[in-house]
Amino acid sequence: MTAGEDERFMRRAIELAQQAFDLDEVPVGAVVVRDGEILGEGHNAPLAQSDPSAHAEVVALRRAAQKAENYRLPEATLYVTVEPCMMCAGAMIHARVKRLVFGAAEPKAGVVVSHPLLASEFLNHRIEIAGQVLAEQCSELMSSFFQKRRMSAE
Repeated sequence: MTAGEDERFMRRAIELAQQAFDLDEVPVGAVVVRDGEILGEGHNAPLAQSDPSAHAEVVALRRAAQKAENYRLPEATLYVTVEPCMMCAGAMIHARVKRLVFGAAEPKAGVVVSHPLLASEFLNHRIEIAGQVLAEQCSELMSSFFQKRRMSAE
C-alpha cells in the first residue's frame, strides 16, 4: 500500500470513529482491506451491543471474515484509529492479518508500540506495523470524547 492509500482507508476509519462518538461509544473505527477492497469495517459498540468484545477491530474482523468466508485473512491490512489493545491484537494474530496501520498511540492499553506485545518472540504470527497515520485527527477525536465525558460528569 502507498501512503496515499493508507491515508484514504484511515480517513474511512476516522468516519467510523465519529459514528461511535455520536453514539457515546469510545471513538474508535476500523477497516479491513484486501487488494484495495474493504472487506469489513466497524466502530466500537460494546455499550450498544452489551458485548465487551465489540471493539472496532473485532467488529471489522468479524465482518471481513464473513465476507471472505474464512476466518483467516492473510493478505489483509487492518486500519484502526487507535493503537489496538491486547484482545484486538490477539484477534489479528489469529486472523493472520498481514499488516496493521494505526493512527494514535494508546499509552495505557496499546500493545503495539506503547507496550509492544506484538513484538513478543512467543507469538506464532508476525504483523507488519505502520503507525501514526493521521495520528493528530485520531488523537483529537479521542481527546474530544473524553473531554465531553468529563464535562457531563461535573
